[in-house]
Amino acid sequence: MRLLVTGGCGFIGSNFISHWLSGHPGSEIVNLDLMTYAADMRNLEEAEGRGCETVVGDIADRDLVSRIVRDVDAVVNFAAETHVDSSIMDSAQFVHSNVIGVHSILEACRKHEKRLHHVSTDEVYGSLGPGEGRFTENSRYAPMNPYSATKASGDHLVRAYFNTYGIKATISNCGNNYGPRQHAEKLVPKTITNAMLGRKIPVYGSGRQIRDWIHVWDHCSAIEAILEKGRLGETYLVGASNEMENINVIKSILRTMGKQDSLIEHVADRPGHDARYALDPSKLVKETGWICRYGFEEGMKATVDWYLKRIGS
Repeated sequence: MRLLVTGGCGFIGSNFISHWLSGHPGSEIVNLDLMTYAADMRNLEEAEGRGCETVVGDIADRDLVSRIVRDVDAVVNFAAETHVDSSIMDSAQFVHSNVIGVHSILEACRKHEKRLHHVSTDEVYGSLGPGEGRFTENSRYAPMNPYSATKASGDHLVRAYFNTYGIKATISNCGNNYGPRQHAEKLVPKTITNAMLGRKIPVYGSGRQIRDWIHVWDHCSAIEAILEKGRLGETYLVGASNEMENINVIKSILRTMGKQDSLIEHVADRPGHDARYALDPSKLVKETGWICRYGFEEGMKATVDWYLKRIGS
């Protein structure tokens, strides 16, 4: 099988490429990445020479995307602007990548009749209130910041192309990922890096915001399951049923590193900060047999070890 993976030099995309090549010997992957600040060629060191080639380019470049899609069997779209704080400061690039870029990919898949899996986020559903159950595939979209609004737009475009043109597409919405290769702007690597250097760790507001945390390798195996067993036109929620407050995630990392909670520094909360995300993955489990394999403590210890080695090298 020959795949186009977009955003493959980033956090989740690079982990997926490694996962796919390990489980599918003989497969070939074309990685299309614009190589923005969040991309790192070191993330693909183990994949280069194992059937992965990288093309530097923009998913919004319709001619380039069409040429690549023509010669692959399927597309997995990870490429996206993802940092909520940056979207609040300036949303233009988020619209470019997360909306116009998705449209470019959809047009290519429609033209060449190729399979698409679109990777999205739980943030499109907005925030859960006290006592509310978890998000399901039938939950109403209610994005609360420019990032989640552009991701919601991309999701809607994918569904529209499935319904209007019959393209072979699926969508997954996942919770907060942690694991190796994540950019330092995100909560987990920022906490590890600051703790290692003895710097203060900024926490928005009370830090009581709840997220559904999942190891990136579990996310990758879920995408693999959807590609192989998912029903076309369907959306699947990917979660580990591991709800934790941000402040407790930070404290867990500090305990693992043998550091004190005194490094925590509460700062002004982010505008429009969602209170809680939680996902019900039962549809995914029932239809594909996917299993979440990494417990939080085990996965976080391995993550801390990876970053300490990377920072020290």
